[in-house]
Amino acid sequence: MFGRPLLSPQLKSILVRDWSGLAVRPVLRLEEGMKPVLTPDYEFERLAQAKGYLRIAGVDEVGRGPLAGPVTAAAVVLDPNRIPEGLNDSKKLTKRARERLYAQIKEVAEVSIAHASVEEIDALNILRASHLAMERALAGLNTPADYALIDGNMIPRGLTLPAETITKGDARSVSISAASIMAKVCRDCVMLSLAQQHPGYGWETNAGYGSKSHMSALRNQGVTPHHRRSFKPVHNML
Repeated sequence: MFGRPLLSPQLKSILVRDWSGLAVRPVLRLEEGMKPVLTPDYEFERLAQAKGYLRIAGVDEVGRGPLAGPVTAAAVVLDPNRIPEGLNDSKKLTKRARERLYAQIKEVAEVSIAHASVEEIDALNILRASHLAMERALAGLNTPADYALIDGNMIPRGLTLPAETITKGDARSVSISAASIMAKVCRDCVMLSLAQQHPGYGWETNAGYGSKSHMSALRNQGVTPHHRRSFKPVHNML
């Protein structure tokens, strides 16, 4: 079992052995009105292996919402015998936890990270650009994956390998969790570098999202080459 469910007094957890005998998964019983707490495991990967696939890549992207900077995607193929503890949706982790797991994932997994540029976002639209980054991340793996687990509900149209989508996959599959962490930490570093080139927009802390300070800087300092001109808040200032 990879990852630990967050338990409260209202939650009762029991372990149920999978019929195959290959996995033990947490099942959370909730009191009325409580929402289930998702925790990632290796079940989706195990099911793909049962179909005969050997190299299963988790794929996720980060940076669809910001007003500036690229959209970044990662593809990660985990070694099932060396899965770092604590993997989860990168948004649920602290910066320190993400950076620790980033280093651990690089040590034990095969990772490819790719981007789609601001120019591509403006030319294609953000959805297609994010899919392009995913396609590039998969293509960048040293040894190609033969199956992909994609976060979300849409398979990028350019993929040439079998794949499935998983809604909220970054909180359900450890491979997608790992990809979300790798993409997030990498993109944060990109935005930190851009913040040093264009001070005042706060990209080192807001990662390009439309925070109050970022919007104020847009009004006072203007639009940079790294802003997404197709996004309405930026387009309105041109």
